[in-house]
Amino acid sequence: MIVFLRSLAFNIAFFTWMALASVLLSFSLLLPRPHLLAIMRWFLGSIAFLERTLAGIRYEVRGREHLPKGGCYLVGAKHQSAWETMKLLLLFDDPAVALKKELLKMPLWGSYARQTGMIMVDRAARTRALSSLMEGAQRVAAEGRQIVIFPQGTRTAPGTNHPYRVGIGLLYERLKVPIVPMALNSGLYWPRRSFIKYPGTIVIEFLPPIPPGLERYAAMIELEQRLEAATDRLVVEAGGPPCPPRPHPPESAGRSKGKGRTGSRLGMGEKNDRAV
Repeated sequence: MIVFLRSLAFNIAFFTWMALASVLLSFSLLLPRPHLLAIMRWFLGSIAFLERTLAGIRYEVRGREHLPKGGCYLVGAKHQSAWETMKLLLLFDDPAVALKKELLKMPLWGSYARQTGMIMVDRAARTRALSSLMEGAQRVAAEGRQIVIFPQGTRTAPGTNHPYRVGIGLLYERLKVPIVPMALNSGLYWPRRSFIKYPGTIVIEFLPPIPPGLERYAAMIELEQRLEAATDRLVVEAGGPPCPPRPHPPESAGRSKGKGRTGSRLGMGEKNDRAV
């Protein structure tokens, strides 16, 4: 009952403040981009305050020393809930997140995404998705910003599997920059499509970067193995369910002839696979 009441109070405050702030802070869309980012960080800090005081959700960041100093790099982040999308501007200097283009149609929110320089991906078809992802990433790389991609392309609940997609591997190959794996356990406290928010400490952990220069498929295997292992560890550490064994572990699977596959979940050559 206490968890329900705290969740009720938080959700009322959260959605009310989100609606008000979207309108009240709309003047910031006319400001130079650095000022807009500063206001966005203040707003996201206010959301974190509501999480702490009403829902009892705090967060801890581990492994900041693994973030490269300056210049462009990729971040391959686990995606378990909406929570982590609201922390990216607080975690990185100037991140560009790969988002689906349809979000631009959202009133006001789409304007914020456009003005903060996010990478908008047209997911209507795989060819257009890869093209829009690559164009946006090259623009961001030239600006020396960080590029955040959710390699699985969708929210994946703790203890479940989902295929990794081709987008981050292509960017790694073309841009020749490192990938920093970002593990987390947010889905235990802020479950997908759930009214209830559970008190506790969400952990974000940055792992040592995968250096540029590896063959694309080898880099993707390395990312999946390390990111999944670290995420499983954080979930179990917090009392969550371990992920079931993955069939055909990547380390025992080669690149299938004609398919471009590297294991059970990469699926990088299939026509129905999406970029991000």
